[in-house]
Amino acid sequence: MARIAGVDLPNKKRMEYALTYIYGIGLHNSRLILDAVGIDYNKRAHELTEDEAAAIRKEIQEHYMVEGDLRKKVAMDIKSLMDLGSYRGLRHRKSLPCRGQKTKTNARTRKGKKKTVGAATK
Repeated sequence: MARIAGVDLPNKKRMEYALTYIYGIGLHNSRLILDAVGIDYNKRAHELTEDEAAAIRKEIQEHYMVEGDLRKKVAMDIKSLMDLGSYRGLRHRKSLPCRGQKTKTNARTRKGKKKTVGAATK
């Protein structure tokens, strides 16, 4: 089992899909990495030699932000939006959608379970 960027890649998957198990690398970036290193997309993860794995590790380390560093950067970006008091920051703080979706009827995932507000009976 190849271990790249702190992630164990699944052995039986083709390399172009196995690399997508790393946070921050999608299918497009995975193909770019394999092209840069010169490895066939159809090669399985368990067929990788140690030199090829080292080349992939080096390529990712030099040109891509992945896993913990990327997660930390995303969290810091959201925190800075909240500290600035921007509209997007306020929406993040209130746990509401911040990309312009309507929230009158939808947005249940972000808003949580319904809280019925009704008039008190006498």
